Amino acid sequence: MKRAIVTGASGFVGHHLCRYLRRRGYWVYGIDIKPLAGERAEPWPYDMFSLMDLRKPFNLPVKCDELYALAADMGGAGYVCTGQNDAQIMRNNALINAQTIHAAAEAGVPRYFFSSSVCVYRDMRPGEPELTEDDAYPANPHNEYGWEKLYAERMALAYTRHSDTQVRIARFQNTYGPECTWTGGREKAPAATCRKVAEARDGGTIEVWGDGTAIRSYTYIDDLLEGIYLLMHSDLEGPVNVGSSQQVSVGELVATVAQVAGKEIDVEYVEGPVGVQARNFSRARIRSLGWEAKTSFREGIALTYPWIEAQVNRSGA
Repeated sequence: MKRAIVTGASGFVGHHLCRYLRRRGYWVYGIDIKPLAGERAEPWPYDMFSLMDLRKPFNLPVKCDELYALAADMGGAGYVCTGQNDAQIMRNNALINAQTIHAAAEAGVPRYFFSSSVCVYRDMRPGEPELTEDDAYPANPHNEYGWEKLYAERMALAYTRHSDTQVRIARFQNTYGPECTWTGGREKAPAATCRKVAEARDGGTIEVWGDGTAIRSYTYIDDLLEGIYLLMHSDLEGPVNVGSSQQVSVGELVATVAQVAGKEIDVEYVEGPVGVQARNFSRARIRSLGWEAKTSFREGIALTYPWIEAQVNRSGA
């Protein structure tokens, strides 16, 4: 039985990954700074779990075959793109990532997975040609979260050159699905839109930041988990883009959620942190492993919206 440690194990991707690995026969140790709560704890996704502040020097609590480094101070555009949290984001994530790769290398962990982000890429115009992983240089990330992720990639790769730990790096897209963060200020666009539509009456109006033209690609959680697992066990070195090729404008996002909800929804576009106008990057490296996102955006929202609607109804919003 393989043994895995997952950091950020109380988070959206982290707790789903723990369940996924256990279904594949792993013994899983979860680590997070906060306890697991709510539906994420049903069923309990770990064999063991510890509360730890990874910003401080630490030793791994158990020996493992694989370490999945998902812990991060992050959120949607309302959190990472306003400029209000830049220093906190960079400090917390730099400390977390430095301490975690150091602990893994010191313990001789054979395989180390680092969850990076497409935030390492520059802002793009809609219709621009795809960027490859190497096109992150010359570096010009849109926000400080992206700058720190780019630095953390290089730090992890430096450790792999000076230890027996092999590193695999995935640059994640915006990921969504049931049990995601849906309120509180750190939610991503799909979850925020689902919540707003769930709260609105049929024929009502919701506010949306920007003008609706910004373009994104969204990855459903089950597809991302498959990509993580394939990449971790592959021979692909260096950063790898993992995400869907289906591009969706913000306006199309709202229309899709309203359609799934069975509501007529009007939109009032307002000023707010939009983030980049577009991102378009190559998936050739992850596709070389036979991976492709299987869940269309419409299908993913149809699986996500009912869960968020239930949370809204339960909260009495």
